[in-house]
Amino acid sequence: MIKPTVSNAALKATLNSASLTTLAERGIRTPSYPRGGLVGVVHLGLGAFHRAHQAIVFDALLHSGDKRWGVLGVAMHNPAVADTLKAQDGLYAVQIASSAGTHWQVPGAIRHTCVAAREAQQVIAALAAPTTRWVTLTVTEKGYGPELAVLLVRGLAARRAAGLGGLTLASCDNLSENGRKLEALCVATAQSTEHEHAGLADWITQACTFPNSMVDRIVPAATPERLQSAAQALGLNDHAALGTEAFWEWVIERRFVDASDAETLAAAGVTVVDDVRPFETAKLRLLNGSHTAMACLGAVAGLPVISDCIAQPAVRQFIHQLMTEEVGPQLQRQDWPQYRDALLERFANPALQHSVHQIATDCSQKIPQRWPASALSVLHAHRMPECLAFAAAVWLRYLRAVDDQGTPYQLNDPMATELHALALEHAANATATVQALCTLPTLWGDALPRHTAWLARIAHWLSQINQHGVIPALTSFNALDSLNTTTP
Repeated sequence: MIKPTVSNAALKATLNSASLTTLAERGIRTPSYPRGGLVGVVHLGLGAFHRAHQAIVFDALLHSGDKRWGVLGVAMHNPAVADTLKAQDGLYAVQIASSAGTHWQVPGAIRHTCVAAREAQQVIAALAAPTTRWVTLTVTEKGYGPELAVLLVRGLAARRAAGLGGLTLASCDNLSENGRKLEALCVATAQSTEHEHAGLADWITQACTFPNSMVDRIVPAATPERLQSAAQALGLNDHAALGTEAFWEWVIERRFVDASDAETLAAAGVTVVDDVRPFETAKLRLLNGSHTAMACLGAVAGLPVISDCIAQPAVRQFIHQLMTEEVGPQLQRQDWPQYRDALLERFANPALQHSVHQIATDCSQKIPQRWPASALSVLHAHRMPECLAFAAAVWLRYLRAVDDQGTPYQLNDPMATELHALALEHAANATATVQALCTLPTLWGDALPRHTAWLARIAHWLSQINQHGVIPALTSFNALDSLNTTTP
């Protein structure tokens, strides 16, 4: 956990329940409800995103007088956040920034914390508690594995054995069809324990619900500067402070154990729908797809944060073109032009300081969800997806792990060793680089690698980037009327 670098010896007090009373005179919103109430939500994945998103929604519900939304925050492995929050009674400050200004608030939904790897029985007991109604998860795409499933199934088995009803289990991440995937994982795990828990898989299917969900809010990783700002705003040390944007969106499928939760969540600003897919696809391809392109571009150009990237006229023009010509028209979300414009404004928010290297993490897992479908849709319309070809070329250049100024950086990706080696091996030959890295079915699927004209355009733009640098190559790209190019 990052510790503040402020030389604030005078700030001997740390944010906790006892120090909340000192914040009102500073105009900081704090919990107006008793914080010793019941836990109704078990959250798995106690990272920054949950604390700046679902936990704030639950905080709003608690402010409204609905006492059912207190949270047990569960870190899966790393104890740092859980232990820091435990020492602060689950409290932390969030700086919310928009073009209208910034303000701080202290949400109080997190009542207790623990670590699944260290305190599994506590998690299982919470899942089986009579007051627990919901499970939320922000474990990221790579967290949907046996360990997660076993933990959930053990808790659900204990719940069933106690004669209690099922739970609503809501995945809050970027994984497409996340609710269905979590349900399938839990049912398969329960089936594997049939000798021990006969009928458990059927009970999970019948008693529990797994709504698909789409969540959207930019939450940069904590920095020493953020903690220093928190100390100055609060007059207290806060080792878990966060920063985020004013915009947030939570779209969730109308699929709850308690049907009245739909109205409850809607009253707090959550969008409850019958089909999440149009919103999910728009977010993956417009926000996340653009983010990945900018992150790789920024890393190669030596631009540290997203607001620095979008402040470059060439980058802004490129991202607008990418969303307008190649991504947006394929979407079913009807208000995608307004969503695009909101994204451009959000990207430009200088208060977020969203690191390009943080966003570029795990590209090999993110790209398959974000780029190929849009590229194929454009190709099927007999046009060349030039923006996505340029983005793919930037990613190939990014894999060399050194920027245009010669400064090295670290690749944080489960395939980093393999991808970096291939990028270096073929660095002198753009066509060979494309053949080695843009024909991998695990990243690009089966169809895209067969489009030779697409591969040729990636190689063309990679060659331009190699010769001139990424920003000059992008400037040349923007000067071309290339989006109406017909595929051979």
